Amino acid sequence: MNVLGIRKEDKNKWEKRAPIIPKDVGDLVKNHSCQFIVQSSDNRAFSDNEYEEEGAIIENTLENADVIFAVKEIPSKLISQKVYIFFSHVIKGQRYNMPMLKKILKENATLIDYEKVVDSKGRRLIFFGNWAGLSGINETLWGYGQRLLKIEGIQTPFLKLKHTFEYNNVEEQKKYFEDLSKDIEKNGLNLPIFCGFAGYGNVSKGAQSFLDILPVIEIDPNDLKSFFEEGNFSKNHVYKIVFKEEHLVEPNDPNHKFDLQDYYDNGLDKYHSKFHEYLPYLTILVNALFWSAKYPRLIRKEGFKSLIKENSRLKIIGDISIDIEGAIEGSLESTKPDNPIITYDPFTDSTYLGLIKGGMPIMAIDNLPCELPKESSISFSSTLKEYVLPIANADFKGNFDKLNLPSEIKDAIIVYQGKLTPNYTYLEKYLQ
Repeated sequence: MNVLGIRKEDKNKWEKRAPIIPKDVGDLVKNHSCQFIVQSSDNRAFSDNEYEEEGAIIENTLENADVIFAVKEIPSKLISQKVYIFFSHVIKGQRYNMPMLKKILKENATLIDYEKVVDSKGRRLIFFGNWAGLSGINETLWGYGQRLLKIEGIQTPFLKLKHTFEYNNVEEQKKYFEDLSKDIEKNGLNLPIFCGFAGYGNVSKGAQSFLDILPVIEIDPNDLKSFFEEGNFSKNHVYKIVFKEEHLVEPNDPNHKFDLQDYYDNGLDKYHSKFHEYLPYLTILVNALFWSAKYPRLIRKEGFKSLIKENSRLKIIGDISIDIEGAIEGSLESTKPDNPIITYDPFTDSTYLGLIKGGMPIMAIDNLPCELPKESSISFSSTLKEYVLPIANADFKGNFDKLNLPSEIKDAIIVYQGKLTPNYTYLEKYLQ
């Protein structure tokens, strides 16, 4: 049986999550005779003592582990011939992580990526997405309140919100939203809010679950224009609009009808964005899409120029699914929880940290679930746990074709013994 390691997270001071929590380690040790080495950490949301009490060995390094579980990327300190499991952020050929991928190949290591652990329909099975949504909608609404105050001098009840990491737990965060809801119902809002969600997966569902605590009225995207023309807005409600692919794009050939599978298969080759049709009606845009360069962007850099005019309704973008210069092309850099907003200036193609007049504020935190480290780790670990035993029992020194693992895990192996697996040989072009 492989010795399992849990790596300490060292990407930044905010990263306190753990892939497997002490309680689940204890269950695997006691009931399945698994062996765990936990790398000592003063920053993790769970203490070394908690792991030790559950039967894990605490060490400063993971040299003696065979399989190493982590959460975020490991750009350095990779150990030769180990099996690594973490969010690698390489499957789109992300340039900033290609040196890490090269290092994994050079060290003859194996890489399993949580992001590619999916079911037969391509739905992710191990994820933090809902927690990113919970944190992201809070930070976006916080930013909305700050923008109206600092740029336009307008007081709103959103000023009551704190940064997500400043709440003691998710229940306290929920209480703040409940109090905010009562305030909106009783006193109303200075300006009507139309909050649009691009996407409807785990990230979007998490974000919507907290927005829905507020007095929400949902509008179908197809009815948005006519609703505005009627002009009968409520100041005691927040309007929610959820956009699906059929609202975001249309076929290049006007004689063709939108087909979801055809769009997934062909992307930009056969479709272009039509999302600009909805932007004039939105106050807040939440980007919760999975995006790659195969698909149209939601907002191109050029499109921002019309969005920062004085009469523009759009006040802030919450780029929860942030890809640098991705679906929101003006997201040129990511931010941290204590300073979550950048302002994009399309006329200079540059960003400024914080709220600056004359640009578009974008909430761009790159690892939102770290603001709820305990809750998100507990949820993540409960799903990952069912795959740990087969990983512990797998022979990673044999031939890839004969590797005995659940198909969901085997299909998520990007690198095996220092070589790209067949499903991921397309990454070779990004390694040049």
